[in-house]
Amino acid sequence: MNIRRFREEDWLQVKEIYEQGIATGQATFETAAPSFEKWVSTIAANLCFVAEDEEGIQGWCKISKVSDRCVYQGVGEVSVYVREGSRGKGVGKRLLEVIIKESEEKGFWTAGIFPENIPSLRLHQSVGFRVVGIRQRIGKLHGVWRDVVMLERRSQIVGID
Repeated sequence: MNIRRFREEDWLQVKEIYEQGIATGQATFETAAPSFEKWVSTIAANLCFVAEDEEGIQGWCKISKVSDRCVYQGVGEVSVYVREGSRGKGVGKRLLEVIIKESEEKGFWTAGIFPENIPSLRLHQSVGFRVVGIRQRIGKLHGVWRDVVMLERRSQIVGID
């Protein structure tokens, strides 16, 4: 499995994987994938990677800025999505390990996950994220109020001084 930076020609496969995540009802509040232009505009500091093998892209991971306000400099939201047939095979973990290293070099961290998404919670915790709280009824998905578990990974490099 090769982990590399996202390129524009990856979009159709990335979008397909995103749509698979959306379809689970456990990955995001989004109900449809955005346009390429909108999706790519949310990538912070070129922090977007894909996991690719001989069959194509098997997963992707990116960091989005939470806010443009200076007080939130270094606070990013991480997204990681893995193709249905590749889940549970270490793809997400490899992507997170790469993006953690790269994001620390650029000064970022944090995550939010639906509490029912146990595999994603375990994945994030396996690379050093910890639960810091639950935002109750933070948004509706298909007319149902959903909670979001807030996680963070406190860097040993960024934000320690």
